[in-house]
Amino acid sequence: MMDFQVLIPELAKWNNGKGISVELWINGLGNFEHAIAYGRLFWPDFVEYDGCIFLSQYFDIENYNNWMKSTKGNKTAVEKVMNHRHIVDYFPNSPKPQPTKEQMVYFGNYLKELWDCKLKRDFPERNIVVEFFEGEDVVDDVYDFEILFYQNR
Repeated sequence: MMDFQVLIPELAKWNNGKGISVELWINGLGNFEHAIAYGRLFWPDFVEYDGCIFLSQYFDIENYNNWMKSTKGNKTAVEKVMNHRHIVDYFPNSPKPQPTKEQMVYFGNYLKELWDCKLKRDFPERNIVVEFFEGEDVVDDVYDFEILFYQNR
């Protein structure tokens, strides 16, 4: 069981220091606009182009053509580079201090599971791999935590 008191230290500050649950915290601070926005991050739209699959909000044909040229037509390599995201880039203006490694690992793995489910639902006939880089491959810099997906051809 995940210790959300560690992942969300603010929980312990509520209720005169007795703490509250994640659900009560959301009741106190959450709103529908944020829920809708986070939903787009967790369950994104994908676009298929030339046999490749991309996050629709980041897809650009000119960028695709440039990567196809530089990879000599390697579609898997193009998917890897165009579909990689640094986790910390989703919150560049966060007023909080930098996230902890535990927060990055939890969030990255959670996003990986959700994207994997959505990609399998949307493209059941494709062999799509979703990867989240953590652990020994990642140093202490939060910028090193990345998620990506591609088709295993």
